[in-house]
This record gives sequence, structure tokens and C-alpha cells, in this order.
Amino acid sequence: MTGHLYIVAAPSGAGKTTLVRLLLKNDSGIRLSISSTTRAPRPGEKDGREYHFVDVPSFLEKVNRGEFLEWAEVHGNYYGTSRSWIETEMSAGRDVLLEIDWQGAQQVRKSFPGAIGVFILPPSLKALQQRLSGRGTDSAETIARRVAAAREEMRHVDEFDYVIINDDLQQALGNLTSVVNAARLEYANQLQRHSALFATLL
Repeated sequence: MTGHLYIVAAPSGAGKTTLVRLLLKNDSGIRLSISSTTRAPRPGEKDGREYHFVDVPSFLEKVNRGEFLEWAEVHGNYYGTSRSWIETEMSAGRDVLLEIDWQGAQQVRKSFPGAIGVFILPPSLKALQQRLSGRGTDSAETIARRVAAAREEMRHVDEFDYVIINDDLQQALGNLTSVVNAARLEYANQLQRHSALFATLL
């Protein structure tokens, strides 16, 4: 039985990381793919937990060896997803979640066209800017650049299967959970999971 692959994307500040963290806390059946990145760790981040932090030469070596399912340069830093880890987890029947951007989603679909895409939107540009400012880690110039980048990223929302507007956190989490549950209840998936039951009933 093959697990599902969920792609969750959003512009910076839309609340994607918080939603994914809460989903994983509530659902032990989903494994989060830990990306590699060349950016420096933020305060409180730990190597191997939020990201695998690597230097640029090491990252580019992995690119040349074809180790990444997808990779991209975002805000001047490289990010990439391990191909072998994803394939191993899914082959073992485990659901996997990728927290990546729209560029990465496009690359992933080339290898996994059945991946389920979810895009998280902020309720407004003003709310997005306030969330970015509230982090207290970026300069005004950096925030302005991230807002501009966010507007470009949100133009790709139509490439995803589901769209969640993160105005109320609990409601957005409920919506994301519903997407996961719906995928697990698809006929083909239920037939795989409960083949013996289907054989006795049909």
C-alpha cells in the first residue's frame, strides 16, 4: 500500500508552518519531510528538526547527484527535498507532507502527479504584513521584499487542489484536517487498506 503525498504551500507569513505543526501534533500518521537549506538557522531552530542546514557547495553537490526530488532558490537561499526519503516512506504505506513553495510543488508533481496540493492564503495583504512584522526578526526592507514576493507566489494558487484562507487558526486547521481525511477515504485507498473486508462484502 502506498501512502499519500500532501504538498502544503503558502507565502511567508500566511501561517503555513503553524498549521502544519498543529496537524502533525494531532495526526501521528503523517510524516513531515525535513528539507535541506543553505540559510542560517533562526533562533530556536535545530539542525534535523526544522531543516537540515548545509553549506552551498554541499547543497549543489546533492543537486548534481540528483538527490533532490525538488529544489529551488528562495530569497537568496537554496531549499531541497530528499527524493529517496520520500519514496521510502510512501512505499512503506506512510503519508508524507511536504511544506514547500509553488516552484517545488511544480517539480514534485512531475514525479508524483497524484500529490494532493493545498495552498494557504492570508485573509488580507495587511494581515500578512502585520504577521511578518510581528516576528521581530526582519528589517522593514526585508518585510517589504517578502510582501512583494508573497503577491507573486499567490498568483500560483490555481495550481493547487485545495485553498485554505487562514483567518481563524482553528477553522483553518479543521479545513486542513478535512483534506487529509477526505484523501484517506477515497475508494482506491479504502480498497487497499481494507481489501479483506471488501472481499467479504462485495
